[in-house]
Amino acid sequence: MFRKIFPLVILALLLGCSNESDNIGIVARVNDAPIYLAELEFQHDQFQADTAGSYVPSVEKLKGEYGEILTDLIVQELVVQELARQDLGITDHELLKAEEEVRADYPEGAFDQMLVEEYIDLKAWRRQLKNHLAMKKFFHQVLRPQIKIDYKEAEKYYREHISDFYLPESLRILVVRGPSREIVDRAVEKYLAEQNQIDLTTAFGEVETREVVVREGRLSAAWKNAVSSLEPGQSSGVITNRFGFEALVLLERSPAKVLAPAQAYPIVEKALLEKKLRDAFGRWLEPTIQGAEISVSSHLLPEKIESDNDVSPSELSESSVIETASENGTEG
Repeated sequence: MFRKIFPLVILALLLGCSNESDNIGIVARVNDAPIYLAELEFQHDQFQADTAGSYVPSVEKLKGEYGEILTDLIVQELVVQELARQDLGITDHELLKAEEEVRADYPEGAFDQMLVEEYIDLKAWRRQLKNHLAMKKFFHQVLRPQIKIDYKEAEKYYREHISDFYLPESLRILVVRGPSREIVDRAVEKYLAEQNQIDLTTAFGEVETREVVVREGRLSAAWKNAVSSLEPGQSSGVITNRFGFEALVLLERSPAKVLAPAQAYPIVEKALLEKKLRDAFGRWLEPTIQGAEISVSSHLLPEKIESDNDVSPSELSESSVIETASENGTEG
């Protein structure tokens, strides 16, 4: 999400204090749209779930974490409001479709069981999903159409980052694994004769096969010894390991090379697009923040800031907000 968007002190500079007595349960307002404590706590629970081991933060540490997460929510709310102004808000249909796609990755009933076991509120999860969809739509439908990538830019990037397009030697290997040396031997013999990987699992029910591509420098010692003298189409002997017995059939040996410009273009385009999206987001975000009416609970501000909230939003300086926002908005 947007954790690390602004240092907390910068967040404090552009936020006025809200009237606590009139905003029970509300930790911030963005152009009069409320952000509730429940949303903040839900996001923080997700943050804790990603933290290994027991986690007991100090009061100041907790305040800092809440401030960073609140910044996430404020930026997301600004994006949601911009989409609404452009009549591009996330529809119920879009939200339902996205939820169905997530549920499809789980066996029937397992998703709801996971929510129960992880103490995740479904409504809060849906709000989080809706914000995620809003960020993606903002980057794809609002910012992306503004961006053009000139072929000269691509050529320049390719020349300046030529080392990024170096591909070391790699090997494409068929791994044949089974419960005994004899079965593996027979399965490899059949494959070499017929060149049909699917038939191996049919003919030998206990045999497993998988095809892998691995850089030569990343081969294990056992695999390196097994394939070092092989030519494509040849098989190693049977190797004994903790999985049982396996043999390696060398399918292809690809020499080290540098991608040609045409082959590298998709990578170049992606890198340039990400940078331009970050820049475009920055150009949109800074004036949007300065023009927004944002207030936050003084409980989330550092003590030295709580008594001084009259600093102008124009004092905001750019930070990692652009980079983090771009990563969130352009994924998928």
